[in-house]
Amino acid sequence: MRQLIGDTPHGPDAPGSAQWLARAYAYPAEGPWLRANMVASLDGAARLDGLSEGLSSTADKRIFGVLRALCDVVLVGAETVRAEGYRPGRARPEFAARRAAAGQLPAPVIAVVSRSLELDLSAPLFTEPLVPTVVVTTVDAPADRLARVAAAADVITAGTGSVDLPRAVAALTERGWRRQLSEGGPRLLGQLAADGLLDELCLSVAPLVTAGDSPRIVNGPGIPDVRPMRLVSLIEEKGFLFTRYLRPTDPDRSPSEPALT
Repeated sequence: MRQLIGDTPHGPDAPGSAQWLARAYAYPAEGPWLRANMVASLDGAARLDGLSEGLSSTADKRIFGVLRALCDVVLVGAETVRAEGYRPGRARPEFAARRAAAGQLPAPVIAVVSRSLELDLSAPLFTEPLVPTVVVTTVDAPADRLARVAAAADVITAGTGSVDLPRAVAALTERGWRRQLSEGGPRLLGQLAADGLLDELCLSVAPLVTAGDSPRIVNGPGIPDVRPMRLVSLIEEKGFLFTRYLRPTDPDRSPSEPALT
């Protein structure tokens, strides 16, 4: 699907509207599915002045909100939580009936991946969540920090020394959170890709050249086997490109894929 969308959609089903985007980005009907949503400049920077905000746009933020409204859980690295000032997931009235019908919680769970547990537990993410925040850490995390975090959030332990992401993602799925969304950062996304966990990448490309030393959206050790992805959707708004790539997979597990034109 290739579409041009306006800055201010007119009507609930107009291209670029929340409901239109919800159909375009629908999850598969069954089974776990992990998608990532990232933004990058034309030259591959994942951040501008240390944050992703500078690369975003009105349409990018609209898609960001819709992807959150569709998912059960948002998986995010602790470094990104600290840098971006993460807040709890919020309920969106226009998606309330859809989420209720699908058996979803009113808002997505935020699941923070942290080995060190250096987290600000006085932040709204932990003091004001509509649904409890989850922290994913290691079995051998510092006991004193683990006790403090467990008093402020649900805790999932997976792995020793470093978080075992396949086990962590499986634990999220076991809780019934099969519609999974990662918002990075680049190091977490690099680990997810290396572990073969990434089913879909939603990449927003900003029409900017930034240079500098910002990381790529996937940052970490090289992957021994290159991971092919296939483009299934392309949306454009004022020079910003919004792409969806899927990895080759059983078509029965894939979301609906309108023809790319």
